[in-house]
Amino acid sequence: MALSPKTLARGIAAGRLALGLAMVAAPGRATGAWLGDVADTPGGHVAVRALGIRDAILGAITLHTLEHPEVGPRWVATCGVADLVDCAATVAARDGLPRQYPAMIAVAGGAAAASFALAGALKRA
Repeated sequence: MALSPKTLARGIAAGRLALGLAMVAAPGRATGAWLGDVADTPGGHVAVRALGIRDAILGAITLHTLEHPEVGPRWVATCGVADLVDCAATVAARDGLPRQYPAMIAVAGGAAAASFALAGALKRA
């Protein structure tokens, strides 16, 4: 049995919320594979925590609005935009990132694509 777009969107939103909270609680550990050593510096902690709370809030709002078809799809698409920016920023900085950066590009790009597809499916539902 296939999962519904709403169920899939809920799973992505819950993952975003959890990752955001992990970034706030343990910035170096949560993003070291993505950002490298800079993730565990004071400046890195500031940036990662700021990004983490953004993702936690986006995930929470998305979870809340999925039951509201007039706004839920827009929040899912908004999360896709955030992921697309993360993907583009990672590509732009790739020369200074750890060798695992292609996996991070795949995760961010895949999340963006999934969010855009799910937003469209939710809008049509």
